[in-house]
Amino acid sequence: MSTQPKPKGTDRNVGTALVVEDDPILAMSIEDILLAAGSPSVTVCSSTKQALAALDKQKPDVIVLDVHLVDRDDGWAVAELVNELGPRPPRIVFSTGNPEAIPADIKELGTVLTKPYAPEALIDAVSDSRRTGLFSRIKGAISSE
Repeated sequence: MSTQPKPKGTDRNVGTALVVEDDPILAMSIEDILLAAGSPSVTVCSSTKQALAALDKQKPDVIVLDVHLVDRDDGWAVAELVNELGPRPPRIVFSTGNPEAIPADIKELGTVLTKPYAPEALIDAVSDSRRTGLFSRIKGAISSE
């Protein structure tokens, strides 16, 4: 688990981030992309256990979550837990090589990026302030009536 400071000269703030990825090269790449996009800090975890420990310490603005981790093949369990953290849960970006394996109700919790994806796709996903989950859609429907 590592936390990096925000680099100087960034022009966007994507918020604090938690990256849960067991491929160290991909994890470092995601961390670099998020820091360059303006994240003030990025915490990298390689397992569900580490991610839960990090979430116990602080609530990030966004979570980039590999759904097939070495210690669990249902990494989305972290996303389900995060959605219970309060009225403004972190934005969730699922990172996977097999999007069909993610249950439909889980996909509604965030944005799904299929590996490999362009850095711009990741930045767009973490910068997107729109909520796309079921409760957000219901709230949007109620407020537009």
